[in-house]
Amino acid sequence: MSTQTSKVFNSTVIVAALGYFVDIYDIQLFNIIGKQSIQSPAGLNVSDPARVADLFDNNLFYWQMAGMLVGGLLWGIMGDLKGRKSILFGSILMYSVANILNAFVTDIWQYQAVRFLAGLGLAGELGAAITLVSEIMTKENRGWGTALIVTLGALGAVAAALVANMKLSLLGFEPWQTAYLIGGVLGLLLLLLRFGTFESGMFHEMKQQSVSKGNFGMLFSDRKRLFKYLHCISIGLPVWFVLGVLVKLSPSFAAQIGVGEVSIATCIMMAYLGLSVGDLFSGFLSQVLRSRRKVVLLYLGLMTLMMLIYLFVKDISPSTFYFLAFMLGACTGYWALFVTIASEQFGTNIRATVTTTVPNFVRGAVIPIGLSFFFIKNSTASLTLGALIVGGVCLGLAFFSILSLPETFGKDLDYTE
Repeated sequence: MSTQTSKVFNSTVIVAALGYFVDIYDIQLFNIIGKQSIQSPAGLNVSDPARVADLFDNNLFYWQMAGMLVGGLLWGIMGDLKGRKSILFGSILMYSVANILNAFVTDIWQYQAVRFLAGLGLAGELGAAITLVSEIMTKENRGWGTALIVTLGALGAVAAALVANMKLSLLGFEPWQTAYLIGGVLGLLLLLLRFGTFESGMFHEMKQQSVSKGNFGMLFSDRKRLFKYLHCISIGLPVWFVLGVLVKLSPSFAAQIGVGEVSIATCIMMAYLGLSVGDLFSGFLSQVLRSRRKVVLLYLGLMTLMMLIYLFVKDISPSTFYFLAFMLGACTGYWALFVTIASEQFGTNIRATVTTTVPNFVRGAVIPIGLSFFFIKNSTASLTLGALIVGGVCLGLAFFSILSLPETFGKDLDYTE
């Protein structure tokens, strides 16, 4: 039997949380300063607004998402073969280096390569962190550990917005370059803390067994296992619909309801502040109610209500709109529970594979979600209709999937598939 800890504030949880902090910092930093880097003479030096918008919204964004999809599978399999701890720090090293390189891009090919590399690295951190913490903590307390990871991690977006708004120009670098360099240095400094962490005992025990490890094909060889995997993915779709459409395009939605000009950096910051608060509260609720499903259902219901208010409210001030962004983020604050549920559904020999691929497939789903949204918007000339249809499908799938999965609170994870 593997040794586990009941301490929530242990070194592994803290390092995993700080790693996710830098992870979210990088993801949202591109959303905040991406256009600046494309337009800057020190960057791509693109002046045509249409070209800038295309590079930012589609080209570079899709390269990053492609990296996440590939990385999710790669890191997940490696996590079951080589260990959770080594993958956690391998991913942090990769996206930290990518952040630094991003400060020096001067043409589109370099930018595409760096965003792909960043996506590749970013894909491994959360899954490895949740898997590791789920396995080293007792079944009664692991919900606290995973909630702490995402709660602290979500504040990375707040840090990215603050750094971008400060417009720091250190050592002669432009503000957007400085922001990328800060993220890279933070990640490299985090690696110095790796000596305080320890590997999962469950992984060590499983490693000695003659079972198939990191076999992605196992998820498709059994009908029940496949549908369980697809349900895990579907639960997270509304989160990235909100973050990838409603929040990312918040200036457009604000203009539609007569708010006027709003700051995308502030909208992202407020949404992720809400996400951090929401994740902390959802973790608390799941421990009190001793249920993951009930809390996810509650959050999906609140998210539905907030989306309708966000789309149909009229004549509000920018400060009220920022508050709506905060509330939208708070209602998506079941991300930690979503990833924890995925981790708890499967055995130790494919747990890292599942826990790493599921959130990255959800992130990657932003591509079809975004394309569907823009297709409907362009066909109907209505932002609201596009959001209602695509958001409604995402919410419907999430409701159906969480009701289809068994409750996993307090489940013993020391088993193999």
